[in-house]
Amino acid sequence: MAAWKGRLGTVDILLHILWNNVLPLSLVIGLGIVLHRIFSLDIRTLSKLNFYLFSPAIMFELLYGTAISMQMFGQVLLFFVLFMLLQYAVLEVVVRVRKYKGGMRAAMRNSVLFYNSANYGIPINQLAFAGNTYTLSVQIIIMMMQSLIPNTYGIYSVNAHKADWRAIRKVILSMPVIYVIPLALLLRGLQVPLPGFVDISVGYLSDAFIGMALFTLGVQLGDMKGFLTRKLAADVGIATGLRLIAGPLLAWGVVTMMGIDEMMGAALIVSSAVPTSLSSVLLAVEFDNEKDFASQSVLVSTALSIVTVTAVIYLLRI
Repeated sequence: MAAWKGRLGTVDILLHILWNNVLPLSLVIGLGIVLHRIFSLDIRTLSKLNFYLFSPAIMFELLYGTAISMQMFGQVLLFFVLFMLLQYAVLEVVVRVRKYKGGMRAAMRNSVLFYNSANYGIPINQLAFAGNTYTLSVQIIIMMMQSLIPNTYGIYSVNAHKADWRAIRKVILSMPVIYVIPLALLLRGLQVPLPGFVDISVGYLSDAFIGMALFTLGVQLGDMKGFLTRKLAADVGIATGLRLIAGPLLAWGVVTMMGIDEMMGAALIVSSAVPTSLSSVLLAVEFDNEKDFASQSVLVSTALSIVTVTAVIYLLRI
């Protein structure tokens, strides 16, 4: 970790996050809001494009194109399992205290358990560690798991209170990501080259993922009839606090317990500090489950992460 200590001051990090992460995200989200107000866009179609086309493409491209050792894979995977279990335990306490029911219970879990490891986590990783390929590989494994979980557990959680297991299983098995991940790892492991036209096509679709996901969030925000009510503000505040503050604290605990080396540990803690994932909004829209809460959790946590992510990186540096 010494290689990245002292490279950037706190103000530099704050400005970098604002300029290179938050403002670009906000601009695309704003375009979604404006265009939906003008044209009344079909958000369900946008959601399906994200789930069935752009998300699988970016996952395939990153996994196929990145060399990851089995030792690193196993260590990061163990961290991820322990970290998610701890988050889930904390969430269970909150869910019971707040007496959430049905869809709101699932929405709260998704807003905390699913975090923005792709279009936010990867740039932050490259900022904090000066483009280090080792820490980037750590982040890609986290991103892989954060893509797989929403497409399995996430789908189950938002449908469990209103559909039977057979119907839910059918939906989960229709998600391309659960097939794309093992396929990309297998082709990478066997060193199978992709035909040129396939490689180029996957690249086009992969490049479209971030913009389309952010635009979809903007369309959902533009579809809301109002902003935060008192009750919704409390729920969004709880979700944001659990994601941005409890998240990195729990990650630090797991890293310490496992005795993970300094560089990997720092990368894992930074990966846990990012805001709520766009996946939570896509799930909410696709399955009509607490869409306003999901959208506002992403928006508020992304805005406040300017301060919290900067603080996490600063504390790791000192």
